[in-house]
Amino acid sequence: MNNRDFKEFAPKNIYHVYNRGNNKEKIFFEEQDYKAFLFRLGLCLGFTEEELNKEKIIAMPYSRIRITKTDKKDFKLYAFCLMPNHFHLLIEQIGDVSISKLILKLCTSYARYINLKHKRIGHIFQDKFKAVLVENNPQLMWTSAYIHMNPVKDKLVKTPKEYKWSSYNDFISNRNLPIVNKKFLISIFGDQKSFIKETLNFNVQAGVKGGL
Repeated sequence: MNNRDFKEFAPKNIYHVYNRGNNKEKIFFEEQDYKAFLFRLGLCLGFTEEELNKEKIIAMPYSRIRITKTDKKDFKLYAFCLMPNHFHLLIEQIGDVSISKLILKLCTSYARYINLKHKRIGHIFQDKFKAVLVENNPQLMWTSAYIHMNPVKDKLVKTPKEYKWSSYNDFISNRNLPIVNKKFLISIFGDQKSFIKETLNFNVQAGVKGGL
């Protein structure tokens, strides 16, 4: 597997980005926290509040979040999974704006939200985020399956479709979060059936090596 904590971000490259809570503590405590993170992620990706509020799972209609938005052309999000104490993103940097800037804005805003909500101070996340460069299609498929099977690996659910805080249901159902770019990943797998088959056949025990 590629060097982790890969920070030489460059245009047209895809990365598996992840981070976990400080001391492996929770970063999501209730449903509203997952929404708050995804809503902020959407803003960081250049989506408007109006676009994000159309989807119930991420809607925050009374939000007063202040995030400097990027252009939608700067990044493409291919997959995500939010776990109780960590998150995974599969994301492509399209232009010269670094993924590190996007993640910094996202995590800083979310940390402020959690600290204010729970009247706490200090770091929410453990050190700096980690990143792995995705260099070929087999690795891309492996990473996608690993991300979507994370809730199964951690025994939160029996099948990935039972877990709503990942992008898996955007690929297999009528759910259509605007932040997820589905066409590219489906094309890599070949079609939807192959995506489902390869994901469900993923060996979660083998996939855990070196992961979160």
